[in-house]
Amino acid sequence: MNRRVAWAALFALAAAAALAPMPSRIVERWYSRGTFPVVQHALTSLSNLVPFALFDALWIGAAAALAVLSRRAIRAHGWRRGLLRTVFGLARAAAVVYLLFLATWGLNYRRVPLLDKLEFEPARVTKPANAALADWVVTELNTDYGAAHSDVGALDSLRRGFDDTVRALNGTSIVPGRPKPTLLGWYFHTTSIAGMTDPFLLETMLAPDLLDVERPFVIAHEWAHLAGFADESEANFVAYLTCRRGDATARYSAALILTGYTRSPRMSAPPWAPGALALGPRIDIFAMAERYSQGVGVLRFAAREGYDKYLKANRVERGIESYDAVIELILGTTIDETGYPKRR
Repeated sequence: MNRRVAWAALFALAAAAALAPMPSRIVERWYSRGTFPVVQHALTSLSNLVPFALFDALWIGAAAALAVLSRRAIRAHGWRRGLLRTVFGLARAAAVVYLLFLATWGLNYRRVPLLDKLEFEPARVTKPANAALADWVVTELNTDYGAAHSDVGALDSLRRGFDDTVRALNGTSIVPGRPKPTLLGWYFHTTSIAGMTDPFLLETMLAPDLLDVERPFVIAHEWAHLAGFADESEANFVAYLTCRRGDATARYSAALILTGYTRSPRMSAPPWAPGALALGPRIDIFAMAERYSQGVGVLRFAAREGYDKYLKANRVERGIESYDAVIELILGTTIDETGYPKRR
């Protein structure tokens, strides 16, 4: 097989992987509950060995390789042919990277949705139900503010709650990712990104400017991705269940993050009175809003639009709006006597 045929086959395989229909139950059985847990245990165990983000080495190495290869191609073939060869090389690299992405994590976007696994009633998703959830948010923030700020919370405790939650959802156990800083911290800050899961080496990266009381929910959210919950609303749901049954810091973290979702204009007007929150929680919410305001609007918009297209390309129909769907999962899912969702 000559090179042209090999590259044509690669492009055809990548296109088929992107466009061909793939039954979700097959993905669930053979990938999400079959090969993926093995891959996750191996890759996250490997990436946990180092204190820095290996993803930084990947993107820096890719940028350096692109610069070197482009320069060589232009020097050897001139600007026009050199640029064409560089573009073709990028296309080949993109096909390989895409197939690796699907193999190491990306196929989880095509598994059976949680909505099809849980007892879910859309009729429960109402403004009064959202107001009741908001009442819990206010009570939790006011009650546990002091305890949450005097103890940053332990990862071991968060991990136990996470394992219990995943088990209740009939998920597979994981190797939790070691929370790491990243050289992309400046980008996270300017675009208001709280955390990220490396889809190739399956490691957990956090924004450098998170409040300590934000970290438990963000970590649990990223661990949910490591458990194969690729959809953002599902990852938020797992994080909510994990933190709500955790220690004071974890519960406060869940309530703090949910302030933005329960107050969404799509759900209702602000569901609590202006004076309902004590001063401490209001300071935390102000700090989060202030950090958001310091971002670069153009970059934030570009990042949001880019991620929206990325999600839709991976068959998440609601795109970036899938984050907000966590409220629908929380309100519409039947909870059993143990405090966990009932499965179908």
